[in-house]
Amino acid sequence: MRQRLDPTWLDTQYNNRARVPDHARTFANWAAASALARAESAAHLDQRYGDGAGETLDVFPAVSPPAGGAPVLVFIHGGYWRSLDKADHSFVAPSFTADGAMVVVPNYALCPAVSIEHIVLQMAAAVAWVWRHAADYGGDPKRIALAGHSAGGHLAAMLLSCRWKELADELPAQPLAGALSISGLYDLEPLRHTAFLQADLRLTPASVARLSPAFFPRPKGAKLYATVGSDESDEFLRQNRLIRDVWGPTAVPVCETLPAGNHFTVLTRLADPKARLHTLALRLLGLR
Repeated sequence: MRQRLDPTWLDTQYNNRARVPDHARTFANWAAASALARAESAAHLDQRYGDGAGETLDVFPAVSPPAGGAPVLVFIHGGYWRSLDKADHSFVAPSFTADGAMVVVPNYALCPAVSIEHIVLQMAAAVAWVWRHAADYGGDPKRIALAGHSAGGHLAAMLLSCRWKELADELPAQPLAGALSISGLYDLEPLRHTAFLQADLRLTPASVARLSPAFFPRPKGAKLYATVGSDESDEFLRQNRLIRDVWGPTAVPVCETLPAGNHFTVLTRLADPKARLHTLALRLLGLR
């Protein structure tokens, strides 16, 4: 436990850009593929789900939506709640829209301008928007699933535990079929002691308790698929096991370490129709 809270050790565990020296090349590949995805699709870009900073989303309709509407995948990007943008992640959409799903990629405001609590509420508002408006774009509001990477995986897990009726009475008690978390974070206490993050995240013991899904009761009515790359740090591997240990196999029926993937290359596989991550997302959407 002493090592787990040592700031120097934690920096080596959680600073993924330092751990993956060629991460800039992966980011450049994402950006190029994302620009192409936007150019070659009938996407509805920068739709507003709220009036606040960062409250826009991109909608990628299914190429051939099934009768009754396409299932909807909402992809939440990572970046430790303080970097990156939805435009960096449009590359996720084309392989799913070709499979008959609608894809929504929301943005959110970034720390330190806002808190993580604020971002969680923004993502809840984005999901509520999707539930209300999916049919306008050929989607089925009764079949919404999430996928999230890193901080986005944390946000996806948080949303499974959302008390939706308190957000808006007309919402279902559980509008989500489930979530696929890729390299997610479920216990934020180590991040409170991680020097390169804390200045921006400003975590406190109280906020850690409010923002750590591993401290919550297991959600009802939706499943979490927890995945991580085999080349990731011991802490990311631990985080992935932790949520299965706490929520149990009923709520987390998939808890997998994917071979030969670092923190960034593992996400690229979500867009690969032949990859395990893609298949897991299709399963949540009811397309497999």
